[in-house]
Amino acid sequence: MASSEGVVIGCHTVDQWKEQFGKHVDSKKLVVVDFTASWCGPCRVIAPILADLAKKMPHVTFLKVDVDELESVAQEYEVEAMPTFLFLKEGKIVDKVVGAKKDELTGCVEKHAEVVVAA
Repeated sequence: MASSEGVVIGCHTVDQWKEQFGKHVDSKKLVVVDFTASWCGPCRVIAPILADLAKKMPHVTFLKVDVDELESVAQEYEVEAMPTFLFLKEGKIVDKVVGAKKDELTGCVEKHAEVVVAA
């Protein structure tokens, strides 16, 4: 079985999206969803940065959704600009970054990927 750690998993059908999303709906594990489009220049710029984050943080799941392929998923999450990154835990949105903002994206991943330890 191929390991999905350290990679950005592309969801090209609604079924693939539901399968990937469903794996983590009850999980405290952070899921980062990159809503992208093949024609989007900033999306192409940020893609290698996202791939690099995925390699560095195998405990985080990174999903990529093409808004033209999965228009219904993009509409469900009210995605209006590309790229849009949604940060999900237990199936709920905990944060959002709109635009190819490397520092903001990295900061959000690091913030939400942290295991919360009570003081």
